[in-house]
Amino acid sequence: MAEREACLVDVYNTLLSCDFEGHRAELPTLAGLAPRVWEQGYIQIGKAFETGQLTKAEGFGRILRENGVEPRPELVRALVGRDRDLLLESARLYDDALPFLRAVKARGLKIAIVSNCSEHTRDLLESNGVAALADTLALSCEVGAEKPGPEIYTYALDQLGVPVSRAVFVDDQPSYCAGATALGITAVQIVRGELDGKVPAPGTTVVRSLWEVAAMLGASSSADQGVEEVG
Repeated sequence: MAEREACLVDVYNTLLSCDFEGHRAELPTLAGLAPRVWEQGYIQIGKAFETGQLTKAEGFGRILRENGVEPRPELVRALVGRDRDLLLESARLYDDALPFLRAVKARGLKIAIVSNCSEHTRDLLESNGVAALADTLALSCEVGAEKPGPEIYTYALDQLGVPVSRAVFVDDQPSYCAGATALGITAVQIVRGELDGKVPAPGTTVVRSLWEVAAMLGASSSADQGVEEVG
């Protein structure tokens, strides 16, 4: 791999895992709605959360209102607060996440966290130490653009002051890797378990751990084996 200046890294299923079962169980109960009704309402406006078109307060208020529940301010605040708390409680960093970021930083590379997410992700990244190791956070809810569209990648690179040819992007989703590749960014797909039908994008490198990425960047001498190039 050619000399690099920056590493763009996804969050969910790349740096950490998150069990959203608590959200599906607790939030409908708090809202006074059936789980299926709450889920359908959330799905309908989920994209607006991720692109910053709606705050959680606005969106939760809409779900309540459209299903015959008065969106009292105290109820909306309780829902938003519990939504945030559940995210922080259920997220678990992978064992290689922080060591990887430290190794990349020690190597002198800049780091951008690039995530399709809603507003509480910044709080999560600040609470678990990821934000402190990054040079910038490119969060879709703040940028107003999502992967695999080009805007969020270019936003991250502009914040770092690094050209596409000097950047590496790490993500678990083939389509997001393809979006980076289309811009000329070297893409690496991390597969921590089974592929589950996800066909890697052409031209991406498939790895099983972040230590393999660190080795590719010259940031580690103890990476696992098994790097695989997809033609």
